[in-house]
Amino acid sequence: MVVRQVLGLPSKPVYQAHTGHFIYPEVRVSTHFSSTQKLKDIVHSVFLIIMCMIGHMTDLLYTEKDLVTSLKNYITAEENKLKQVKQWAEKLDVLSAIAMQDPEGFLGNPVNAFKLMKRLNTEWGDLESLVLKDTKEGFISNLTLQRQHFPTDEDQTGAAKALLRLQDTYRLDTNTISTGDLPGVTHKSPMTVEDCFELGKIAYSEVDYYHTELWMEQALKQLDEGEESTVDKVTVLDYLSYAIYQQGDLGRALELTKRLLMLDPEHQRANGNLKYFEFQLINQRKAQAQEAQKAQEEGKERRKRLTSDASKKKKRFREPVPERKMYEMLCRGEGIKLTPRRQRRLFCRYFDNHGHPKYLLSPVKQEDEWDRPYIVRYHDIISHGEIEKVKELAKPRLRRATISNPITGVLETAPYRISKSAWLTAYEHPMIDQINQRIEDLTGLEMDTAEELQVANYGVGGQYEPHFDFGRKDEPDAFKELGTGNRIATWLFYMSDVAAGGATVFPDVGAAVWPKKGTAVFWYNLFPSGEGDYSTRHAACPVLVGNKWVSNKWIHERGQEFRRPCGLNETA
Repeated sequence: MVVRQVLGLPSKPVYQAHTGHFIYPEVRVSTHFSSTQKLKDIVHSVFLIIMCMIGHMTDLLYTEKDLVTSLKNYITAEENKLKQVKQWAEKLDVLSAIAMQDPEGFLGNPVNAFKLMKRLNTEWGDLESLVLKDTKEGFISNLTLQRQHFPTDEDQTGAAKALLRLQDTYRLDTNTISTGDLPGVTHKSPMTVEDCFELGKIAYSEVDYYHTELWMEQALKQLDEGEESTVDKVTVLDYLSYAIYQQGDLGRALELTKRLLMLDPEHQRANGNLKYFEFQLINQRKAQAQEAQKAQEEGKERRKRLTSDASKKKKRFREPVPERKMYEMLCRGEGIKLTPRRQRRLFCRYFDNHGHPKYLLSPVKQEDEWDRPYIVRYHDIISHGEIEKVKELAKPRLRRATISNPITGVLETAPYRISKSAWLTAYEHPMIDQINQRIEDLTGLEMDTAEELQVANYGVGGQYEPHFDFGRKDEPDAFKELGTGNRIATWLFYMSDVAAGGATVFPDVGAAVWPKKGTAVFWYNLFPSGEGDYSTRHAACPVLVGNKWVSNKWIHERGQEFRRPCGLNETA
């Protein structure tokens, strides 16, 4: 028996959907990690699998639609062929019945004799050709042609991992996902036993016994409820009992193994596991009894002292919430740290950027989203027509997104950042130039040294773990190739509403900003002194349901010398 290492996995999820929102931050972002943090975040990223961009996945729907049409044509051709064969058989059946009543008398008719010769010499040959006619050629040719566009095993595994990540981040229980009762869903799609089993099997292959247990239990539940399936209970129980054993619950693993053997008494592996689990359970109970006896012998005084020491330690030090946990809490709408007193300082206003001529008579709507770091949202700042034009220009050139290497400054892809993005320059279309000018008018910052407008589309499961937009002191070459200094500020357009998920969250300060079509958010990454504002470390929550389009502008230091003068205070 092969015993794999037990994984440290999260607690059982509990579904909550009072906010239902996630996001996917901008694309070409430099990332900062200490050597330890870098390793930790990359390890997290290995398990971060993001589903393909929705815009490209729609092509697969059209491919499948074409194949269904081709398949229906094949079925129609086969049905027509069988109809002809059936008609021929029925006609001959009637004729044979008449002929066999008086064979000699029947053949005494020269017409009948001629027709018999004709049938056997010609018509049966025609029937043979009809039966042998290959009607599947068109369908097979089309299937072969379209297969080059099919997802791979790796793509399927990636989609499964994305679904499991969503389950953890949003604490969705398996039954909620299986029945399709997700928040914001308009196209409900329940999962079959085969679907649940496949998810569990993929988790099992990744040595993720926690999710193996969840999805094998769901598959077993649906089988117990009478759902018909090609997957049998014995197979499900085999996976489930082993996954539970790997998580240390020997009693339950033994119970499930016994249930399996009731269904299949000759199951070789289950019979072996039964003996092994019973042996391990006896040893476990002996060890627990010895520990209990030892604890009792140590006396009440020692237990009191330990309790007292633990209490004191707890009072002296309150362990901070880990960044990953805070990130997931914020994605669910939990853990937001804006107190009522601070919230009273946030306002909405009509904004003309200190009397800018363009906005004196038609100021824009500005809303304070957060105080530290100061994040503002502009409402109705980009029209539906502009959004559609930006998407139209971006779609043909969407490519895998890149990040700026913190050591070399070179743009490269990264395993923790998988998305599709495109860059639009001002000279490509007058509308892009107008959008850039709008950002300059409202921020007062120079756009000539800013990066081009970046457009990104993130599908279900798309996310990006906590990162900085600016380059830190230990990354002196972060934007060396651009020659425009560090990223002083970030402007982010939300070009779509998201049915569920997709928030931009700031784990260090407990802030969450939700996407709203037609709005934009803006914040400074650097203090006026040029020092980085580490409270701007942010992340993109995964899209649970829907499709998110964003576009962003990273504004650089060069050219801002007189627009945002340097301050003397390092962090103010």
